Amino acid sequence: MLKLVIGNKNYSSWSMRPWLALRASDIPFEEVLIPLYTDDPADKQRILSFSHAGKVPALVDGDVTVWDSLSIIEYLAEKFPQAKLWPQDRAARAHARSISAEMHSGFMALRNECGMNLHRPVRPVALSEDARANVARIQAIWAECHQRYGGPFLFGAFGGADAMFAPVVHRFRTYAIPVADKARPYVDAMEALPAFQQWTREGLAETWLIDRFEAV
Repeated sequence: MLKLVIGNKNYSSWSMRPWLALRASDIPFEEVLIPLYTDDPADKQRILSFSHAGKVPALVDGDVTVWDSLSIIEYLAEKFPQAKLWPQDRAARAHARSISAEMHSGFMALRNECGMNLHRPVRPVALSEDARANVARIQAIWAECHQRYGGPFLFGAFGGADAMFAPVVHRFRTYAIPVADKARPYVDAMEALPAFQQWTREGLAETWLIDRFEAV
């Protein structure tokens, strides 16, 4: 069986992405949760025992190890084509990969100013101009995909691009970021997704606190 190594569900947006891709696609896997940034050196060694990169997430499939959220989703799409994590239409598939890569490598201002923290009381923060531009671009992506592909998810049915954008839905809620009408249907669909709800429940049930992420 596949083994997915993840960090704290409350904080680890990168872990959420492949976990959601697996769970929402009904792909069986074993979850290995290793708390991040603890004082116990054994936790860091456990992560290193799964991935030489020393980071989560990591997917172990027999003698194959894949790390990095987007790489894991690509591997899952190849191994489980029936899950249809990427659209079948070539143009739509290129679109899905492009926005997923944009999410993977971009939006740094929003990431830095609005870290993922499910425990955090819902309240706004003063966003920089760059972060506001990130918010506008993300909502434009959601609105465009809904208009072009009809929803409820970015490319119709749930897929890899949705897994990549899922943590942003949490950030919007946690930091009380207003959602435009054209982007609202996508947020509603994600929040209603059973796998999204499960991750949220389990993240809220965690008791670990990471001080560096509690300051915002």
